[in-house]
Amino acid sequence: MSGSQGKSMAVIGAGTMGRGIAQVFAQSGYEVYMHDTVPAAMESAAGQIEKLLKRAVDKGKMSADDAAATQRRIHTVPNLSNIGRHPLIVEAVIENPDVKVELLGSIQSMVTDDGILATNTSSISITQLAAATDRPDRFIGMHFFNPVPVMKLVEVVRGLQTSDETVKRTIALAESVGKSPVECNDHPGFVANRVLMPMINEAIFALQEGVARAEAIDDIMKLGMNHPMGPLALADLIGLDVCLDILQVLHRDLGEDRYRPCPLLRKMVQARRLGRKTKQGFYCYE
Repeated sequence: MSGSQGKSMAVIGAGTMGRGIAQVFAQSGYEVYMHDTVPAAMESAAGQIEKLLKRAVDKGKMSADDAAATQRRIHTVPNLSNIGRHPLIVEAVIENPDVKVELLGSIQSMVTDDGILATNTSSISITQLAAATDRPDRFIGMHFFNPVPVMKLVEVVRGLQTSDETVKRTIALAESVGKSPVECNDHPGFVANRVLMPMINEAIFALQEGVARAEAIDDIMKLGMNHPMGPLALADLIGLDVCLDILQVLHRDLGEDRYRPCPLLRKMVQARRLGRKTKQGFYCYE
């Protein structure tokens, strides 16, 4: 399976973020090769993308022909060794450094000689992950935001050894799929989650301490701060397990108590009440 004809890229991981990244690149004319170790995840991703494209057609935001062409450009690849070689590969697997390091070591050979290997991590050190590759100068963070087809921002995160050329080309790649890239340096949580996660965590503490009900906490933040979504509803959208992972990285790497995950958040994750993806979090989504 070759990506030498026209524009191509690969996404490793078909979860919420991976499928969103696949969709936006396919909509922009890229041939996209998507792999996940769980076959059901790829089937689910293809079904979800089809549903979102149909919704866009129904709303008049996309023609039926464009939607069909987008779907044809997304190729699910059951066997990682058949992914081919591409000028861009985006890793979008679970937010676990050990899992990412192992995967990156095995997929780096699938990037073309002048290509870019990117990670969609939301908090893990780009420099640490780059060390798992032979070309840290061509490794970079491309942190997309959920829902990927809607959210414009991409945090372009420069590791210690990321080259200026890689940064420049990554910014151009993000712009080529209609995103607004903003560059930042490699620090725990980068910018977005370093600022956002303490707010979400504090909202969970407020709920735990009985300051107000979940709906009231969210309404106060929406109405008082002009936020489009309250912090607890946003946590449900992100995934409470992801929020916990990010807070643990911030707490460990910055060593400050303000990043200590709220015990209620830990309980929710232990109970597998992870938000929208499990139909139950701080709110019920049946």
